[in-house]
Amino acid sequence: MLVLVGSAGSVAAPASGVAPVRTPAPVVGGLNASPAANAIYRLPLAGPLRVLRPFEPPPTPYAAGHRGVDLEGPAGAVVLAAASGRVSFAGQVAGRGVVVIQHPDGIRTEYEPVASSVAAGQAVARGQPIGQLRGQHDRWPPGRCLHWGARRGEVYVDPLLLLRPLGPVRLLPWPR
Repeated sequence: MLVLVGSAGSVAAPASGVAPVRTPAPVVGGLNASPAANAIYRLPLAGPLRVLRPFEPPPTPYAAGHRGVDLEGPAGAVVLAAASGRVSFAGQVAGRGVVVIQHPDGIRTEYEPVASSVAAGQAVARGQPIGQLRGQHDRWPPGRCLHWGARRGEVYVDPLLLLRPLGPVRLLPWPR
């Protein structure tokens, strides 16, 4: 299991007893399209949180995989926008409430199951409530699991990477 702590930073604590890895918060998303679109991401639920199921990218675009992370939350928890952006979808998909936010850096974050308090086209700020955790996702108890996904274009990325800083980028000479 992975445990995440919100505003004080993120802490990864595998159940295997391996020492935690700490990263500072707030942090800059490492998947940004450009330095000008430098978004700051946060966890979509107040912490501490457990990762119930990690991101598992599929080997091919149409293969099975887990295209997001499942975060354990308290029943009826307030779901927060991970970063500022515009709601591109808020509605039902396969009987579950889904909210999708388009961020200026080209990332779209997805949240489900959520009883939405926002509408498509609405601008949201980082940390703004977008709904309540309501409904069932996968095999987890109803109202206790938020599936949080992220995409750049049509490619799913691990949303937890949005919480880690990219760090300094240096261009090196290409070996001949």
